[in-house]
Amino acid sequence: MSALFHPLLADCRRLFLRNCVLNARIGVCDEELRTTQPLVVNVDVFIPLALSTPSHDRLDEVQDYSFIPDTINNLLAMGHFHLQETFCDALALKLLAHPAVRAVRVSTEKPNAYDFAESVGVEVFHIKPECQPGVQS
Repeated sequence: MSALFHPLLADCRRLFLRNCVLNARIGVCDEELRTTQPLVVNVDVFIPLALSTPSHDRLDEVQDYSFIPDTINNLLAMGHFHLQETFCDALALKLLAHPAVRAVRVSTEKPNAYDFAESVGVEVFHIKPECQPGVQS
């Protein structure tokens, strides 16, 4: 099932960041250990409409989405990641820790990994455990 149609997200607004290209220290090959490479990051965060529906067209009535690129940049500043999976999981968990976020979908792509493909990447989707029926954190 697509995350967009998950029943726990029916009352949410989706904020997203598309095709954010950053220089990242990521990978396990010798060349990747010596230099940065482009990493494409895509993020969807799902925020309840009750926390993101303005009545007076003011920023303080919604979630400022600048926390998304800030979180990505702060994570990349922590140093080298060997695996996209590790980075993707860490980013998803950091975004999910935001009090307004109910769920998150994160994908990363390395566009220079293969000559024969546009990119190679990974994707994760998480819903806060406390938002799921019968699950306690």
